[in-house]
Amino acid sequence: MEADPNQSKPPPAHADLEALRARVTVLENRSAARRRPRARSFFAALLILVAAVLTPLSIVSTWAKNQIGNTDNYVAMMAPLASDPDVQSAVADRVTGAVMKHLDLKTLLADVAPADRPVVDKALSGLSGPLTAGISDLVHTTVQKFVATDAFRTIWTDLNRAAHAAALKALSGSGGGAVKLTNDTVTVDLAPVIDRVKQRLVDQGLTVAAKIPEIHTDFTVLTSDAVGKAKKWFRALQIIGFWLPLVTLALAVGGVLLAVRRRRALVTTALAVAAGAAVLGLAVWVGRAFYLDSLPSGVSQPAAGSVFDALVGSVRALVRLVITLGIVVALAAWLTGEGRAATRVRAMWSDGIGAVRDAAGFTGGPVGRWVHRTRRRLNWAVVGVAAAVLVAWDRPTGLVTLWIALCALFALAVVEFLDDDNTPHLTAPG
Repeated sequence: MEADPNQSKPPPAHADLEALRARVTVLENRSAARRRPRARSFFAALLILVAAVLTPLSIVSTWAKNQIGNTDNYVAMMAPLASDPDVQSAVADRVTGAVMKHLDLKTLLADVAPADRPVVDKALSGLSGPLTAGISDLVHTTVQKFVATDAFRTIWTDLNRAAHAAALKALSGSGGGAVKLTNDTVTVDLAPVIDRVKQRLVDQGLTVAAKIPEIHTDFTVLTSDAVGKAKKWFRALQIIGFWLPLVTLALAVGGVLLAVRRRRALVTTALAVAAGAAVLGLAVWVGRAFYLDSLPSGVSQPAAGSVFDALVGSVRALVRLVITLGIVVALAAWLTGEGRAATRVRAMWSDGIGAVRDAAGFTGGPVGRWVHRTRRRLNWAVVGVAAAVLVAWDRPTGLVTLWIALCALFALAVVEFLDDDNTPHLTAPG
């Protein structure tokens, strides 16, 4: 008996239900596939943003640990100020004022015989002003000559070695000695300088200077309400000074690896980190102006500006370093991408160097074939070496950065020139 073919087919309603379920399953899978990249992109962007925000704090913590927290680095940072004209002038003015308070006409005339005293007083009654000014000029000239000597530079270095204790006192509450913190002001006691100046005055014939008692006068190194506020943060910055940059780097790398489009994420991360460093550089620049405007009237602004620049010099160097590395990494990632503009730039680069190679009749041989196989790794090695040199350089200037970039560009050009897989080159018929 022959089976009815209609009995093997499911009812129309059941078939429609199965088709609908299959369609729903497909749509759910597509929706889940969309949600996964969106979630990855969100967390990748979050990690990159946090890395960019932590970049300025990482630079400051590195500065606090390596410069302010290290005596030798601090002394090396402050030592050049001994040759700074503004600092020398401010020290000369400060020492002259302190000496003149203890060196007046009454002291000079103390050894005059009593019988001759009325005659001398009458003769000098109209000359006291010019005579005092002349003595002040003598003292000031003597001080200016002294602060230009190696002896002053030695004293300045010793004072700033002691000043490191004061900087730690200003920010951690410990320290003392010749350098003090009073009312959020770090000062250096110039008594050693005054002692040397007194001896020079005696040697020049002003023997009365030997009677000047020991004088302690302060030279302001740093003064700001922010000194007191920074105390609570300095210890934390010292503790995280090593780890925070590593955490920031890990967050940046994690954001790139988590992203769906990693090359684009690398470009974004590099530029975001560079932007974070640039914000810190702008803050230092603006902060310098506000700091100088807030100084008391008795503090020399040019000298204070020189001291401020010395203190934040390593911060500025780190800012330049991070910005340069960010731009280099972003440019390298963009140029190795598949975008239309990047492809066109690479083609122009290869064609130009290839034309030079063909014009020179160069054939790479085994070396050319090896370079052709390993070109990508060689190019990244050049970029890595250039970045390592830039990181290892102590306070790289703009000119140093430019030279490192040009050397790296030349090395990349050499790699491209040697890249020859020995394929036949077309030559024009002779």
